[in-house]
Amino acid sequence: MTRVLVVDDEPQILRALRINLLARHFEVAVADGGGAALREAAEWHPDLVVLDLGLPDIDGIDVIHGLRGWTTVPIIVLSGRAGNQDKVEALDAGADDYVTKPFNIDELLARIRAVTRRTTAHEAELAHVQLGTHVVDLAAKTISGGVRLTPTEWHLLEILLRNPGKLISQRQLLTEVWGAAYTRETHYLRQYMAQIRRKLEPDPGRPVHLLTEPGMGYRFQP
Repeated sequence: MTRVLVVDDEPQILRALRINLLARHFEVAVADGGGAALREAAEWHPDLVVLDLGLPDIDGIDVIHGLRGWTTVPIIVLSGRAGNQDKVEALDAGADDYVTKPFNIDELLARIRAVTRRTTAHEAELAHVQLGTHVVDLAAKTISGGVRLTPTEWHLLEILLRNPGKLISQRQLLTEVWGAAYTRETHYLRQYMAQIRRKLEPDPGRPVHLLTEPGMGYRFQP
């Protein structure tokens, strides 16, 4: 069942979308602000996000940037901002599609189906990641050789594996895994990355795949 996170500060839109999506057998979560959306995305891992830009606490463009720091989840913007510059800015930030309000529910559902089809094919390609002698199945959350990870270890590893070769900052990792209040707790990252390396790297003291960029962040090197 496809998980959809709907983010909007208008209760009637949240209610209408929730009813329509549930009727079509989607699993639905809702958030009425940017901060709640980022937390829900980090904890629930939706398959798609429908996002309003005019949120009361964090602008929708900043929410897109926050999500794109760690996930490739499809994002459909649903906004009253109809200007071309707003659309360009949202798409440049990482949105996959843009629908303006007032909107036709059938059109929005068609956009959701289209984006879901595209990303399902892409996810199949990303489902199995080679990490040294191990194969990590991101969909099933399993690792060859009987390696087991805690939920927090999985969350960290998944962010890195979904962004091969990309430097993920300490701040991004701390925010997405533990929350915005933990951006200075870099010792959390050192501790958990050491645990993950002991389980996955042939020589944990000299890692070749899960790399530290001192003072900046971490990188998965395929």
